[in-house]
Amino acid sequence: MSKQTVATARRKARVRRSIKAVANGRARLSVHRTGKQIYVQVIDDAKGLTLASASTLDKDIRGDIKSGANVVAATQIGKLIAERALKAGVKEVVFDRGSYRYHGRVKALAEAAREGGLSF
Repeated sequence: MSKQTVATARRKARVRRSIKAVANGRARLSVHRTGKQIYVQVIDDAKGLTLASASTLDKDIRGDIKSGANVVAATQIGKLIAERALKAGVKEVVFDRGSYRYHGRVKALAEAAREGGLSF
């Protein structure tokens, strides 16, 4: 493994460990981004189930966005995941940014999810 891969894995594990310590039974809003897309899931770690998910590859969103790798797309995905999570009965989550900084697309997604009705 390269030095960068090891550092990324350690950062992700550190964030996940701190999130699980403060979760108190809340579901986890997990974000994954690539150079072209952004994906988000609401996960119940106690049961090991994905309660809701959304990505820029969803047919509902795909026609509306120009690119899946920008702040506009992340904002729409944040609103969509909030809507789907509320429909699944989840109102409170803990935000898992993974190994990504809380900046740009990740920040836009989180703010849109908060505006959509999720609290974290």
